[in-house]
This record gives sequence, structure tokens and C-alpha cells, in this order.
Amino acid sequence: MYIRENYDRIRMHIDQISRSCSRASDSVTLLPVSKTFPATVIQQSIDAGLSIFGENRIQEASSKIEELTGNYTFHLIGHLQSNKVKQAVSLFDMIHSIDKLSTAKKVAKEAIKVGKIQKILIQVNTSGEESKNGCTPGSALELFTALKGTEGLDVQGLMTIGPLTDDLEQIRASFIMLRKLRDSLQENLSMKLPHLSMGMSGDYKIAIEEGATIVRVGSAIFGTRHYPQ
Repeated sequence: MYIRENYDRIRMHIDQISRSCSRASDSVTLLPVSKTFPATVIQQSIDAGLSIFGENRIQEASSKIEELTGNYTFHLIGHLQSNKVKQAVSLFDMIHSIDKLSTAKKVAKEAIKVGKIQKILIQVNTSGEESKNGCTPGSALELFTALKGTEGLDVQGLMTIGPLTDDLEQIRASFIMLRKLRDSLQENLSMKLPHLSMGMSGDYKIAIEEGATIVRVGSAIFGTRHYPQ
């Protein structure tokens, strides 16, 4: 199956990069991003041994999950609208895209209702691009301070999307910024923030070199996406 072959090839590459950085191979999670691909493709992936998937849109993920069987978990990597919080908490093992205190508080409230501790990451806009969601690096300390110890939440780290550019140094600078911000927050707030979700199909090598613990890879695993018109 080409998806399993692609996954194994990328997993091997991730392991090689990790070792070259004196990191353990299992320090980096490969998150296959299945957005736009139908439930049949995801089911084939589950049957082939994949067990974790990333989705951008809640409604799309929900319709797929209804059709799936087996052992799997989903992560939300797309923007979370406040009116979708209840559904997100019911569907996703981890939410990567929290960028506002108000949204985080709603997630906590819904998680408490269902007896869940919701794993979240805080999305930071490290590129300064207006098209990207995320809190500013300068506002992260205030946000993390407000969330520290919040019942119903397990704040596990930070997420960013690298800049849309061919300039590798710009991309690297974005990832370095996230790592340094994480380190600063851990020191200032005495919080454990083990995860940095950064890097996609085109830049995961740089992300791992700069400390990524979760890389989000879609097209390199599933193939070219065909977006609806």
C-alpha cells in the first residue's frame, strides 16, 4: 500500500535526522495529515497500521470518524472556532490550534462537562503573516500565565506554521523562535511544555533540527490533494 510505504519512508528519514541531531528517534511523532482525503483512504491507513491523523476542519473530521473502525486518534490542527468547541472536545485527542484565552476557557468548560482532560497546544504566529492564526510571541507569556493550572486542560506546548517562502533561513528562524519561546515559558512559569508542533512535508527536516516533537505531514504520505472548488 503506497500510504504505508510513504509513511515508513518518511519515518525512516525522521529517524535519520533525529540521530544526526543527537536526538532519540522516538522523540519525534509523525502526524499524518488526512485533510481532504476520504474516510476510505483513512480506513485503509488504519488497516495498514497507522493510528494517528491530523485534520483541519471539524465537520470534515466528524463525517469521516463516523465511518471508521479500529484503533485511532485524531488531532485538530486547523483553527478552532468558538462555536465548534463542544464538538472538538468530543472528537480530538489533542487540539494544536488554541490562540485565545476565551477559546481555551470554553474548551476547558466542555472538557470538564464530559470528564475529560483535553490536551492542547498554543498556536503562535512566528512569521508575522496576517493570513496565519496564532497569538503573537509577545502575548504568549500572558496567555500561558492565565492558563496555568486550568482545570480540564493539559497544556502540552506550542505549535506554529512556518512562513510560506522558499527562504530556508526564514523558515528556520520561525522554528527557532518557537523553541526559544517554549524554553522561556518553561523557565518563567515552571511549566513542563514537552511538545513543539512544527514542520510539514516541505520543511520537517529543519523543524526537527530545531527541536520539533510533532511534525505534520500530509501530501508526502497521502499524495497530491484535490481541494473542492
